[in-house]
Formats: sequence, structure tokens, C-alpha cells
Amino acid sequence: MVKTVILIGAGQRGRIYADYALTHPHEMKVVGVAEPHEKRRNQFRDKHNLDASVCVENWQDVFARDKWADAVMICTQDTMHTEPVMAAIAKGYDILLEKPIAPTEKECLEIAAAAKAADTKIVVCHVLRYTPLFSQIKKMLTDGFIGDIVTFVHNENVGDTHHAHSFCRGNWRNTKESTPMILAKSCHDMDIMQWLVGKRCTALSSFGSLKFFTEAYKPEGAPLRCTDGCPHDCPYDARKLYLQSDNEWFRGVTAGHANPTDAAVEESLKTGPYGRCVFQCDNDVVDHQTVNMQFEDGITAIFSMTSFTPEISRSLKIMGTRGQIKAHTASPTIHYTNFVTREEKEIPINEAKGGHDGGDEGIMKAFCQYLRDEISADDVSEVAISALNHQLCFKAEESRLAGGKLLTL
Repeated sequence: MVKTVILIGAGQRGRIYADYALTHPHEMKVVGVAEPHEKRRNQFRDKHNLDASVCVENWQDVFARDKWADAVMICTQDTMHTEPVMAAIAKGYDILLEKPIAPTEKECLEIAAAAKAADTKIVVCHVLRYTPLFSQIKKMLTDGFIGDIVTFVHNENVGDTHHAHSFCRGNWRNTKESTPMILAKSCHDMDIMQWLVGKRCTALSSFGSLKFFTEAYKPEGAPLRCTDGCPHDCPYDARKLYLQSDNEWFRGVTAGHANPTDAAVEESLKTGPYGRCVFQCDNDVVDHQTVNMQFEDGITAIFSMTSFTPEISRSLKIMGTRGQIKAHTASPTIHYTNFVTREEKEIPINEAKGGHDGGDEGIMKAFCQYLRDEISADDVSEVAISALNHQLCFKAEESRLAGGKLLTL
């Protein structure tokens, strides 16, 4: 059965999720969009062959009508989730919700409670769960490959240029305008760790700071904008990262539309946020952070996020009573050691298709299956579980701001 959806927020993430309807028309059909950016809204309309009457400017326009689809996909900015989610629940829509659920713990729990009361299905976009890599690791843990989990070490490598783009110049640079880094970027990781361990986190502490991307590290004489004649050979020079780059995603975000000309990119660097010196932005989110966690049954875990790597990836090591699992998102295999036989194996991973190492397509497939009642809430990143995992982020930030104070959950 084909499920009909309306997209609210036709930015990059929303467009990626909606594209599933184009490649899987027997599962999903997009029947409307709400997007305030006119050019982006019109591009989406043409791509999905929509009538202008179902392409509206504001999310309020969607819910002003009687229910006209099975579900909505809410992909607005982080701080703009709560109102449209509550409106969708009230109208009887099921929901695909971009992470994070909401910018505060209170709102996350309120959304989860409202969904439960209305029997609304909400899947939160923790796409890592749906990748071939993490799906295989979960199966191995469930099947007892390493016995009981004892220790878990998980690293998120944000990448230095990615941090400069998204967390110095971009939409997620400022806690007040968006959310803390641990929520905006690493709620994926808090979710995946809780999911893989399969037990409740009982205590944590966290340390981290904004160390490097600050005025203190500004090269002498650097202007406010890279285009204003900066004399330094800086790795974060906007002219290198955007104007001289073949990274079409970077260029498109900078100019505000796909496939921009050099002239459009250059003009945006002179006036827009992405042309600013990374050491002179209004950013305040951390560029490195660790979280030390204790789970039920004495399981200990360490999460480390750093922007000081050249790569954008995740790596992990899970150590158990009977074996060990090591994996890296840039590798096509899982390295498994059996303590009983002392055998070591390289377990191949199915080839990932699409963004987030296959997670983008994986979550859309699961979402459609969930809407058709082919799988249960236990098989998806359902909002009630996600809200509890978001609590780890809020507690980690509370601990960090208190100098690493140990907090119980």
C-alpha cells in the first residue's frame, strides 16, 4: 500500500527523505510541501510533479486543512520542531521527525507523551541504526558473539572543515539559535550507544570546550571576511573551501541553491555567513567533548567527539566477556575476535547505498513498513525511546557546564 506524505521543510535533509518516493513509488508518494524559501519550494514542486495548490509557504497552512495525507515529514530547523509536531499529532498524522526531537528536555518528553496519548507513530531520524554496519553489529551483539558487554568506546570524528562549515559559520554554530553540539550532532551517537548496549545509562559525566575556533587563534591581521584580502594561507579560507572547491554540496549551501555559478558563490561569500573568518564568528558550540557513562550491569562506556580530524567518520570498539568487535564507518568490514577460540575474523558488510552509509534509505524503508504495520515500534527509532536517549545529551551538557559533575539518571 502506497503511503502519502507531506514534507515540512524542504532543506537538504527533507529533500533526501522525500526522494525515496521517486525511487520507491510503490511505497510512498509525496502529495504536498511547506517551504518558506520560494525558489526551493518551486524546485521541489517540479521535481515531485506537484500542483501549486499543495505547495505552501508555512507549516500552519498544512494543518489549516482537513487531514490530506497519511503522514508528515518534519524537517525544519532544530528549534522549530515542537509546534508543527504538536499540530500534526492533533490532526492525526503519523510523523517522520528529523533529529533532534526538540531543543529542550521538557519539549522532548512532552512530544513523546502527546504521541503516546494520541497513538501517533513518530520515527525520529537516527539514521545510523539503519545502516548495514550498525545493523550487523546489533545482530552480532543480540546473537551473543561477544558474550556480555563490559566496555564500549565510541568516537565521532566530525572533521575540521565540516566543523568550520556547519559549527562556526553555519546553522548549528550557536547554542541559543540552535542546540548544544552534543544534541545537534551527537544525539545520533548517544542513541546508537544506548541501542547497541540495550540497557539503561545510570550515570555520566562530561568534559569539553570550544578550544580552537575562537578569537584567540585568529591570525594576526585577519579581516572579518576571507574575501576582504586575508593575507594568510589558512586551511579554513572560504575561498578555498567554497569558491575553488569541487564540493557541490558546500558550494550549493553557500549560495543557497543547487549547482551555483562561481559568480554566485563569490557573491555569497562577500555578504553571507559562509564568507566569515572562522575565528571571528558568533559560534559558541564545543569543538571537542567526551562523555563517560555507566550503564546497568556495570557496563562502562566512553564517547568522544572531536573536530580535529581530517575525516568525517565514526569508529567503535565493543569489548565483552567472550569477544570483541571493532568497526569503522569508513571500512567495509567488522573485525571480530573470539576469546574462546582465539580466532579473528573480518566480517564483510553489505554495500551501503545512498547517504549516511545507507542509513537515509534504510530509515525511509523502515518508516514505510512501520506505517503499514509490517514492523513494530521496537524495530524503529520510535519517539518514546529517542526522547529517553536525548536525555543523555541534556545531562551530558549539564555535566560539562558544571565542570564534569557526575550526574545520575
